[in-house]
This record gives sequence, C-alpha cells and structure tokens, in this order.
Amino acid sequence: MKRESNKYLYDISRAASLIRDFINGKTLSEYEDNAMLRAAVERQCEIIGEALAQLGVISREVVGA
Repeated sequence: MKRESNKYLYDISRAASLIRDFINGKTLSEYEDNAMLRAAVERQCEIIGEALAQLGVISREVVGA
C-alpha cells in the first residue's frame, strides 16, 4: 500500500514541477495566447487530480470507510 501511495505522491510532485517549469517567466497574457502551453498545464492538472483521487481510494481502504 505504501509503495502505491508513494507513486501517486511522486506523480503529483512531478506534475506540479512541470507546471512550474512550463509557466516560469510567462505572463498571463502569454499563457492565454498559447494553446499548447495551456493544454500542457491542463494535462498536468489532470494528472494531479487523478493521483489525488487514487490516494483517496487508498485512504478509504486503509481506514475502512
């Protein structure tokens, strides 16, 4: 169980780092005007959401809820 949790936490950390790298030095206007950048950031947000959802499943299994 812990190994699986660590994988999801790694995925969250990696996705957040990529988002930071993608938007570093960009203005809001640059972000809004760049469809590829927005898509890349949105995909990383999806990865974070999916990992959090799986962590929630694991947590419920551990506490028996």
